[in-house]
Order: sequence, then structure tokens, then C-alpha cells
Amino acid sequence: MSVKKTLTLTAAAAAIGLSGAVTADSHGGEAEGGKAMADKALVILTSDSLETQGMAMILSNAMQQQGSDLRLLLCDQAGDLAMEGYQSAQPINTPPSNPAGQVAPEGIMQMLMKNGAQVDVCAIYLPNRDFGQEALLEGVGVAAPGPIAELMRDPSVPVFTF
Repeated sequence: MSVKKTLTLTAAAAAIGLSGAVTADSHGGEAEGGKAMADKALVILTSDSLETQGMAMILSNAMQQQGSDLRLLLCDQAGDLAMEGYQSAQPINTPPSNPAGQVAPEGIMQMLMKNGAQVDVCAIYLPNRDFGQEALLEGVGVAAPGPIAELMRDPSVPVFTF
């Protein structure tokens, strides 16, 4: 039986070297012979912190660019990123090695979606709000616990939490 770990923001931030390259733990790392990392990744974002949300999206973007089939699960305050018309209070500054300059987490998330990432809010997000699924961005779903639990239990799918 394999043990699965999660990557927290502190570990994720430490995974970015001075060159800007991401070397995050893939829960097993590279396969023998230097083969590519996992084909799928699950990112669970719950934080309402602008910098945490931004870093989660920046790292998700790097994973997607490196070939990961990305699924984002937005819970609690982070679910607001999936709301139609949502705008962060202010953009965040990216590291000097990143030419993007200032970005907003919701903007990166929408780019990830355009590039194939599946984005869902937690199953309990909408029932605890005064609005329904019609308030979510087009393409954002509502996650069912069973399929998410299945992904979390799959030893070949790394799970990253922010």
C-alpha cells in the first residue's frame, strides 16, 4: 500500500528555486529513467489569502505546462474565484523570473480552464451561499464527494492543498 502526501503552500514556495523552476514533490517523483511526472494532479484550494491563491494558480499553471491533466477543487472562500464577475481586491506581483508582472488568481484559473483544466467548487460550497450554480463561471462544476475521494485515494494522482 502506497502512502500519499500532500504539498502545502510552504513546501510549494520552497520548491521554487532562484531560476523559477518548479521542482515540487510528485508523490513518487520521476519514474525510473527520468520519465515524466504524473499525468494527473488534483489541487485543492481553500485559502482566502490572495498570495496563497496566486501561488496555487502559478504552480498549477506550471504543472499544466509540464503536461499534467489538472483538476482544481475550490472550497470555502477560494470558491469565490469561480464566481461570475469576481475580481480580487488587487493583483499580486510575480517573482522577478516571471515576466507576467502582476496577475490575479481568478485570471490564471480562467486561463487554466481554457487550456483544459477542470475546475469545480466543493459540494458544500453552493448550499452554504445565497446563490446557485447559475452564479458560477461557465465551465465550473460542482464536485461530487465520491469522484473526488476516488482521485484522492489513487496513488498515481498527486494531491496538492493550499
